[in-house]
Amino acid sequence: MRRIADGLDADVVGFHEAESLAAAERMFEPEKYDIVMKGRLGGPSGSCGEANSTQTVIRQAVGFAIRKGLAFDRNPGVTSLMMGTPQQRSGVDTLRAPGHAPIRLLGIHLRSGCFAGSDARAARCCSSRSRLWRLGSTTLRAVRFAVLGDWNHRLGLSGDRLWTEIHDDAPANADLPLADAGNSPLCDPRYDSFIGDIVLDRRGDAALGAFSETPYAPGEKHYSDHCPVAVTLTR
Repeated sequence: MRRIADGLDADVVGFHEAESLAAAERMFEPEKYDIVMKGRLGGPSGSCGEANSTQTVIRQAVGFAIRKGLAFDRNPGVTSLMMGTPQQRSGVDTLRAPGHAPIRLLGIHLRSGCFAGSDARAARCCSSRSRLWRLGSTTLRAVRFAVLGDWNHRLGLSGDRLWTEIHDDAPANADLPLADAGNSPLCDPRYDSFIGDIVLDRRGDAALGAFSETPYAPGEKHYSDHCPVAVTLTR
């Protein structure tokens, strides 16, 4: 995983499912990157909705690795994404200030179980995620922003219900470009649409350059069923 991270050679990397700072630093060299992470602890877990005090949730933190020397501000976590449930993940909110064109970045890892679909369950799930989006994006909207991470949802599917709900210019500048639009994932042949995405607002779209995905090398162990995606911003 360190080799993959080094190969990205990115200024900012959003990551998730890291148990600790030490775990993140095994992927991102401390000499090259500053790490900012959500402070989320493990706790009693449930199994299929039933309490089980003998189990513990392994911490799955969201964070950013930011190239040393780049100026940034760490904002308070976007706890509205937790919807009042301590075991849900909040977002990590960071303001990157390159020259006179700052961009605010929200790193997310949304709950699994709502990948796609249009049935009643999907409708309820997408409605909930739409509320999360509005809560999160309202927090960010003062400057251009990008939301990146594991949406656990295939936003790029034709007619996707969630994408239709959030891609509507509410709040302002939220007529959203999907960074991977027109691209199909190379990571896992089972899937034809990305589940980890970078979503920009209208202002960020004006600086959108290249999109890329970094698949595993031939014969390499697949540590995940989705691979790093990246965008280049021209300013």
